[in-house]
Amino acid sequence: MSICNPYLPLDEYIPDAEPHVFGNRVYIYGSHDKEKGSRFCMEDYVVYSAPVDDLSDWTCHGISYKKSQDPRSSKDKLVDFYAPDCVRGNDGKYYLYYFAAGPNTKAFGPMSVAVSDRPEGPFEYVGDIQYSSGEPVLDFLTNDPAVINDDGKIWLYYGWGLGRDFRNPMMKPIYNTVLKKIGNRSIEDIKSTEPSILSCAVVELEEDMITVKGKPKAVLDSKTTAPKDSLLYHHAFYEAASIRKIHNLYYLVYSSGENNELCYATSQYPDREFEYRGVIISNSNLGYQGNVQRMAPAGTIHGGIECINGKYYVFYHRCTNNTDFSRQACAEPIEILEDGTIPQVGISSQGLNGKPLEASGTYSAAICCYLYNENTKNVQGVGHEKEQPTVTAENGEMLVTAVTNHTKIGYCNFINMGNKKLQLKIRGDGGTVKVYSKENGATKGELVFQPSDDWQVIEIPHCLPKEESMLLLEYIGIGSIDILQLNWI
Repeated sequence: MSICNPYLPLDEYIPDAEPHVFGNRVYIYGSHDKEKGSRFCMEDYVVYSAPVDDLSDWTCHGISYKKSQDPRSSKDKLVDFYAPDCVRGNDGKYYLYYFAAGPNTKAFGPMSVAVSDRPEGPFEYVGDIQYSSGEPVLDFLTNDPAVINDDGKIWLYYGWGLGRDFRNPMMKPIYNTVLKKIGNRSIEDIKSTEPSILSCAVVELEEDMITVKGKPKAVLDSKTTAPKDSLLYHHAFYEAASIRKIHNLYYLVYSSGENNELCYATSQYPDREFEYRGVIISNSNLGYQGNVQRMAPAGTIHGGIECINGKYYVFYHRCTNNTDFSRQACAEPIEILEDGTIPQVGISSQGLNGKPLEASGTYSAAICCYLYNENTKNVQGVGHEKEQPTVTAENGEMLVTAVTNHTKIGYCNFINMGNKKLQLKIRGDGGTVKVYSKENGATKGELVFQPSDDWQVIEIPHCLPKEESMLLLEYIGIGSIDILQLNWI
């Protein structure tokens, strides 16, 4: 079977995905957004898994851990579960580490852990990460825990930083207000704290999987402390720690302050000497092959890398519904070179498919990987509906909407498009759709169509190459259109 990005059902929103192979299946542990939600992570945790030899066959195991199970929840105010991670303990059980936020919680309060006998759950609450005295671990800013079983040693990583505009004088009053609300700390106070609490931190856990062995320590700088003349400064730690050990090298994957890219640092040690190595992926394709154009609505990004059936992949998420509160799970194959580096990969529609998508049958227009015009930017919060095109939900279906003049919609990649006709299910103000097989390439075909408030099918004669290539559509018109489906005949 073929599979596209996003690789889960189009009505599912599982961001922050941590992939882990346990036995002969790969399991996805992520937070759980709501369609057109008003804040992050509004739903209970669920777990999906697939056989390692068939990444098209995803099974939902249902709710694995309910927000009501966390003791900070009350009947009327449930906590929100942010990005989790899962590890198999030395006792053979599966431990789910998470951070509860939202209503009824203290900002940057304790991280917590739940346990199950099975990787898919259900999980039961164990307690908060603590010192041997029983006091909760609150050093640094507790956010997005990541965990690894390193030959019997359990290492916990976490942290939060500030974004790319931290040093902008105009942003200083805003950050001061935010930091006072969430942590009762001013920028001046934070900058004078050694080590900076705005860092990625690490600490080792005892055999009980909940008690730390010592004090956490910083292992990667955020923009507040990274040297201005360093490569790290431009891709400094922001949030979303994820940890793997590959070929005796530790890979610390994280979201940078650019807030659209997953970066990585490596070390020969789990608790020190991490060095920035590069960008793995940007969910707006920034930096890929020198690209400086946002090719999709950029926003928060979180994910991890995993070896599945002998091949490496990066898992990440995209933003939909013109908000970063409705994020969907995507993945791409990656390559780890002999020197330990990971070349940046581009976003695609084929994702885990292992080969280009066959130009045959019907595809949702929502599997586009490129969706942009001159207004495309990072989405934060809600309220961008009139500013840029987006993938959205309507009446149980996903579609591409708010497509205005010179909006481009791209699908990477299709094969065997030659001698095929492309049908688009479309509605809106009418205009022209142009077709290309690569960015900045020659027009391969175009079709003028009339306005219609109802869905209509327009047909573009065969005009594209048979070999693997991009399908890129561009709308030219004075209004806006929506696209529901692509159909190859």
